[in-house]
Amino acid sequence: MRAIVCLVSGLMLLLALPGARAQGVTQSTLEKIREYRAIYVGHREFSVPFSYMVADEPVGYSVDICERIVLAIKEAVDDPAIRVVKVPVTSSSRFLMLQSGTIDLECGSTTNTRIRQQLVSFGLTTFISGVKAVVRKESPIMGIADLDGKVVVTTAGTTTERVVRSVLNTRKLSARSKAARTHVESLGMVVASQADAFVIDEALLAGLVANSPDGSKLRFLEENFGFEPYSVVLRKDDPELKKIVDTALREMMSSGEMERLYNKWFTSPIPPKGVNLQIPMSQLLRDLFQKPNDEGN
Repeated sequence: MRAIVCLVSGLMLLLALPGARAQGVTQSTLEKIREYRAIYVGHREFSVPFSYMVADEPVGYSVDICERIVLAIKEAVDDPAIRVVKVPVTSSSRFLMLQSGTIDLECGSTTNTRIRQQLVSFGLTTFISGVKAVVRKESPIMGIADLDGKVVVTTAGTTTERVVRSVLNTRKLSARSKAARTHVESLGMVVASQADAFVIDEALLAGLVANSPDGSKLRFLEENFGFEPYSVVLRKDDPELKKIVDTALREMMSSGEMERLYNKWFTSPIPPKGVNLQIPMSQLLRDLFQKPNDEGN
């Protein structure tokens, strides 16, 4: 129900938003921002620790990164008083809302893929996550091979659906797939024995389990299904904004600011419960910060 409410709210905002058109945006993002003196920033509500709600405010690693990008945009248009409007999005609505002009940036846990690059544009990669499964603690499932004949749940609208299908097909494993509307619902299906495993990016999974009252009943499988590169998302064919986004990200990486943000959200206690996810930065991500790219997978 929450996802439906968010989508309806976003569509209502689209109808009221200056510069948005039914068939897409007819001006560049910076032109729209200059004219209407507002930046519309899309955020997720349950993607711990990237973008999630604490009380009535979105917080997280991606949210902090986007705040830095917003400052760079304000400098570029020479207007520090520009309003920042925070708009909730879902895995199903985020790309539509970007393309239509409802939001100008999406700051969540979105994987950069070559397929998605046909629809939207991505900034430099800010995070790499392994794709893992969580099962009930008493489950006999110990690895991907044990998923043969089991029920595997993923969240609708995520790249994980494609990754899971590919891995299962490659290994010639037969599993029944289910898709839930949200990550919380997907995890709940495993807890309630409606599914045998939930597969999603490792960092998201760690946040979900850490904040779940049933976290002690679950355990992770060691194997990775694959890797997911995350980044800030913007409209396609907007080179002026893309340059601002990438310049800000590159400066954050070279100055050490990105690593400090990483440590704040992945190796330190985070709100609201003060849980430490204890996910040290991988060498792969360190290498990306040294040589940034937006290639995706």
